[in-house]
Amino acid sequence: MSKAFTKENDSDFEDEGPDAAPALPQGLKNYITPQGYRRLRDELTHLVKTERPEVVAVVSWAASNGDRSENGDYLYGKKRLREIDRRIRFLTKRTEIAEVVDPCTQQELESIFFGATVSYINGKGEELTVKIVGVDEVDTSKGHISWISPVARALLKAKEGDVVYLMTPGGRDELEIVEVRYVID
Repeated sequence: MSKAFTKENDSDFEDEGPDAAPALPQGLKNYITPQGYRRLRDELTHLVKTERPEVVAVVSWAASNGDRSENGDYLYGKKRLREIDRRIRFLTKRTEIAEVVDPCTQQELESIFFGATVSYINGKGEELTVKIVGVDEVDTSKGHISWISPVARALLKAKEGDVVYLMTPGGRDELEIVEVRYVID
């Protein structure tokens, strides 16, 4: 039997590949900063208005050349088109359920909430700085962590000078909050 017929329906393809972001726990909202929302919308617009039409044109041209079974432009183009369509579906779903929260409108600037940039000292004496953002904005190289991550959950609602505890695989870690600020990237 051909591998082409082993999938039962289109829903089997929905969350495959690198575009599948972490699922939100049941009942939680998809909070996102205005900058993160703008990045998602910009990527979606680029895919729909620029990249997809270019790939469709290449696939159409390649298809007109005849034998499609050994036509690299056609085969790669169709594969790329599927990747683009999958990403468009993902971005459309995520932007539809997104709830934009602007950290600049935060009233309690001394407490840690969504959008806060927090500096803390862990139990090893290392000072770390993280920004609490939405699940679609996570970038550990920039110190952006999800608001549903264990570290963020431990920090939420705490204030400068507070000590919070985080359960890690190595045991309980103590986090001393040094600074809380709300900045725009």
